[in-house]
This record gives sequence, C-alpha cells and structure tokens, in this order.
Amino acid sequence: MKLTTSNEKLNSVKKAGIILKPESPEIKDEYLKIKNWFNQYGIKLILEKNSSKMIGLNGGLELKKLCKEVDFLISIGGDGTLLSVVRNSFEFNLPILGIHMGTLGFLTDVLVEELDSFLEDFNKGNYKIDNRMMVECHVDNRCFVAFNDIVISRKTVSSMIKIKAKINGISFNTYNGDGVIISTPTGSTAYNLSVGGPIVYPLTEAFIITPVASHSLTQRPLVMPADIEIEFKIKDQDGGVLLIDGQDSYEVENGTIIKFTIADKKAKLIHQNKRDFFKVLNDKLGWGN
Repeated sequence: MKLTTSNEKLNSVKKAGIILKPESPEIKDEYLKIKNWFNQYGIKLILEKNSSKMIGLNGGLELKKLCKEVDFLISIGGDGTLLSVVRNSFEFNLPILGIHMGTLGFLTDVLVEELDSFLEDFNKGNYKIDNRMMVECHVDNRCFVAFNDIVISRKTVSSMIKIKAKINGISFNTYNGDGVIISTPTGSTAYNLSVGGPIVYPLTEAFIITPVASHSLTQRPLVMPADIEIEFKIKDQDGGVLLIDGQDSYEVENGTIIKFTIADKKAKLIHQNKRDFFKVLNDKLGWGN
C-alpha cells in the first residue's frame, strides 16, 4: 500500500464546466451568485445541459462535450452530486472542485459563503489537487467504475447470498450474508463505515473488503493492496445485484464472475490548502466531543 501524493496544478483556469445538484431548481440564485464570483476572476463558466434546463436557462452542453471544452469541472451540491460528476467524467480525467450547499462534506470542502476568499487563493495557485484511487469492476463483458464503492448484494430480502472469493486467482473466502462491499479508501467513510468497516486515509491505494450482515462471526473486514485482482463468484439461485456508488444498479445471475482491479485513472479533487482529513473526521463524526 502507498500514498498518492502530488504537487499538480491546473495548466489553465480560463474555463470551467459546472454541474448542479439534480432536481434542485431553487439553486438558480446561488448559481448566478457563484457565476458572478468566477467571472470577476476571469473564469468563464459553462453549464451542463441538464443543469441549464433545470434552472430554466437556454443552452448548456452535454457532459461529454462540456468536458472537452473546459479546464476543470465544478460540482455544486453535496457529496452525492460530486460522486456522480466524478464517475460520469471519468474518461476525461479532469480536476473537479466541489462547492457544498450546506454543511461540510467528506468530499466537498468549499462552502458558498467562503467561495470568494477561496477564489482569491485559487487565482494565485494556492490550492491542492488530491488524486484519489477508483475501483474498476468487470462483469458480463461490461466495465463499471466507482469512486466510493461497489456492493454485491442479495436480490431478495428474505434470503442470504453466497459469494465465493479469490485473490489473484487463489480461493480465500466464502461470504454468506446480505452481501460484500468493495470500497476505495475514499469510500471507507461511506457505507463501509456504517457496517463497521475501517476508516482508511483517502490518499492510500488499497481495497477494503467488508462483509454486510455476515452469517459468521469470524468474517471481518480486510484491507488489501491495490495491485491485486479480486474475484467474486455468485453462488445463489436468485443471483445478486451490483450497486455502483449507491447510484446505479446491475443484476447478475447465479454463477456470474465479477472481477475488481484498481482503475487506470484517478479522481482529481481540487481542495483548499488548509483542508485536513483528520479535522474533517473530527467535525463529521464528533470525535473528541
């Protein structure tokens, strides 16, 4: 396992693509305020097409076309909005700035009310870009990419799912229960945390394998190096379901083999220099209170 560190900076900050939280037309006034701030620093904002339509504005570009036109992306909403932007823009490998509408997020650390001061620093190059590991899943000649996690879950509430596991082709476990979470370090503070999995520093490259409601008390979470291949085989007549970052699902049949590897690109998150992961944990989890 290793840390992914970088002194990377943007080559240009002239144009940014902006994606708004879905089904939130009330965000329009905040967007116009944010656009004005960016314009004051000479940064042109281009709206994504669905976001533009949502707030009643004409124009906007489809996300793929938008990614080809801009220097970086901006997500306005919460951590869920940022998750979606990261996955859907994955092939373009663009840095993404998350502006949070509300309280501090695990992924989004710039609040609307502090954006003006952030942009002053940003314009001077006083920011950092975190490179976060993503996980790639291969099943049925398809490929899914996740930023937080991919969950192999049972199809029906009334029964358990049985999943046989291999690491680098060698059998190592059989899981019986509600399912298994395959998480990135970034996703360690998401579903993984809620079922008792470990918190892993987000710039680490590692897989976290966490059973959900295991039928055996001996089953425990595992933290594994990212340069391995993890394979799961569904052994359940009802099959199972893959949940990708809690946002998309894909049904799999009995006997299906699902392979996991580290993705060939990283998620690039733009953060304030002052952002500290352990301070975020303290604030979000109430440690020390």
